[in-house]
Amino acid sequence: MKTLVIGASTNKERYSYKAIHSLVDKSHQVVAIGAKKGMAFDIPIETEKLDFHAVDTVTLYLNPKAQQDYYDYILSLKPRRVIFNPGTENPDFYKILKANNIKYEVACTLVLLATNQY
Repeated sequence: MKTLVIGASTNKERYSYKAIHSLVDKSHQVVAIGAKKGMAFDIPIETEKLDFHAVDTVTLYLNPKAQQDYYDYILSLKPRRVIFNPGTENPDFYKILKANNIKYEVACTLVLLATNQY
């Protein structure tokens, strides 16, 4: 299963970094996009919207206003679902996802992984 982390950070204290670490620990394939290039737990962080094939899940760590730049990109990847982590809730994007038959949930990726609900 491939997960795209949008809003990835190289800062070990950020939740996106911790999520990448947990995803890798649980043998998920991870790709990441962030504001600057770098590494997060041995995963390269890209700054461009690359065409990642076979993305199952997108997990967001961007505020709703910043997400707007990613609407078309996420839709083009045709993920099975999008996870809105705490602080990223976006009812406008929920409507767009629903209209495109993409499931979404508001949840903490770290909690989902820790409780085997991912």
